[in-house]
Amino acid sequence: MRIGQGYDVHRFAPDRPLLLGGVEIPWHLGLEGHSDADVLCHAITDAILGAAGQGDIGHHFPPGDPAWKDADSIDLLGRAVEILERDGYQVVNVDATVVAERPKIGPHAGEMRERLAAVIGIAPTHVSIKATTNELMGWIGREEGIAAMAVALIDRMEDLDDLHARVRAGGA
Repeated sequence: MRIGQGYDVHRFAPDRPLLLGGVEIPWHLGLEGHSDADVLCHAITDAILGAAGQGDIGHHFPPGDPAWKDADSIDLLGRAVEILERDGYQVVNVDATVVAERPKIGPHAGEMRERLAAVIGIAPTHVSIKATTNELMGWIGREEGIAAMAVALIDRMEDLDDLHARVRAGGA
């Protein structure tokens, strides 16, 4: 088993939709970035790539490359999962935290879990989305943007297949 961590941050920007975890959140500001700036997807993508020893999102999808301009971050996450699977790994679980004063994330966390789990290829119960504020401190506290942190646990596909077979046989 291997674990990776991810962190991302984007400042708020007018005239853009706010996307978090592949879900559009009703809000008067979006996030600034080369892609759609889904800070949660970016943190999870970095965690998955890091666990596999495959660098980070910027290495695979460079922000200066016009091919990734306004890219759908859910699609980038799916591509990271493909890289992981090509190397013989799969995601076991993801735990992520969004740091924002506003908008409130909690009402959307369930939909984010479902969307992320579908792209990653795991059960929604293996995706945790939490939210916290920065207690009105710093740039997040001043509502200038959003940050996200994530960890991902991965394992060799054959190890997980063996575990699933043992569980089905009544042992673990």
